[in-house]
Amino acid sequence: MSNRPIVILTALDLEYQAIRAHMAGAEPHRHQHGTRFEIGNLAGGRCQVALAHVGTGNQSAAVLAERAINEFRPSALLFVGVAGALHSHIALGDVVVATRVYAYHGGTSEDDGLRSRPRSWEISHVADQVARHIHRTGAWAHGFSGDGRLPHVHFAPIAAGEVVLNSRVSGHARWIRQNYHDACAVEMEAAGVAQAGHLNGALPVVVVRGISDYADGTKEVTDRDQWQQRAVANAAAFAVALAEEIAAEDRDGGWPKAARGSVMAEPGTTYNIARDNARVGVQAGVVHGGVRIGADAGEPADLEQALAALRVRLERARTDGRLDEDTYAAAEAELTVADEALRDKPRSRNKLTLALKKLRGLIGDLGDLAADLAAVIALAQALS
Repeated sequence: MSNRPIVILTALDLEYQAIRAHMAGAEPHRHQHGTRFEIGNLAGGRCQVALAHVGTGNQSAAVLAERAINEFRPSALLFVGVAGALHSHIALGDVVVATRVYAYHGGTSEDDGLRSRPRSWEISHVADQVARHIHRTGAWAHGFSGDGRLPHVHFAPIAAGEVVLNSRVSGHARWIRQNYHDACAVEMEAAGVAQAGHLNGALPVVVVRGISDYADGTKEVTDRDQWQQRAVANAAAFAVALAEEIAAEDRDGGWPKAARGSVMAEPGTTYNIARDNARVGVQAGVVHGGVRIGADAGEPADLEQALAALRVRLERARTDGRLDEDTYAAAEAELTVADEALRDKPRSRNKLTLALKKLRGLIGDLGDLAADLAAVIALAQALS
């Protein structure tokens, strides 16, 4: 078995149950901040997965995906569930593998209307290749017990927003179709999960969706006809086959060893710490910003003050609207862990630095906070 599990996340309970039905020996795993995972095996023990329910919406999906990544250090992250089709050639029950995820709510309000400013994330090449191999071989459909029609698998972009789309004529529907015409499905979590993977060493993320409605006002009818259950069963079958193949690639050394930590560059801060009679020289061309020369700030009191100051700045970022509530709550939780580690007797340096690195993954896109955090991490690493 691969030493690295595969994380599978879902937004709805029926999606969770569809994946869990493929698991054997599932055991609960509780994150220190309360998130419940189940860890079990697929394919007779050849593939270990960690399964969790994240709820609806991109924000909660992003925060809990980040939590799962840091907890398990997985080889890949799969997000599995249902979606609404945006094109008529896609049938109910079909499976969509996202080649690109659009976060479609970004825009600029101008005099002549709203102009789209999307963010997008592409599936990694290696994950795309494995998913297409699963489709070509048809291995995922062995033993398929559907209504007699084998679902088609589409490789296409998906649009992710914050609303349940159930109309073809609303302004919201027209906005998506005008600006994201190549998207073949719409849902509410993929952008958050894709961003979490991007910020963690470009971890391979695959979004697998079963089509349960046409996002056209007929959702009540399709739900009554049990299309959610059928669609998610198809998506789960494909995702399980994909997870097994990824695990096999990982065992054979053919799967990438994703870099840990954020892929965003940290600010260019250099710390030279000299002890006793040691001397440190600095050679530089042009220095932008401040230069601080002083005694070693390695005492716990200094670090406590730095953590307190960082907490104040986090609160300010939330008040200013630069940090959403879910991300703030997750960041505050990691700061609390860091505070506790600093007060432990003896101090737990590893626990402290791990909490700070998790925090870095949450706020790495806020330059001023990332700079402050880099300084705090340097102080923590200098502790004896």
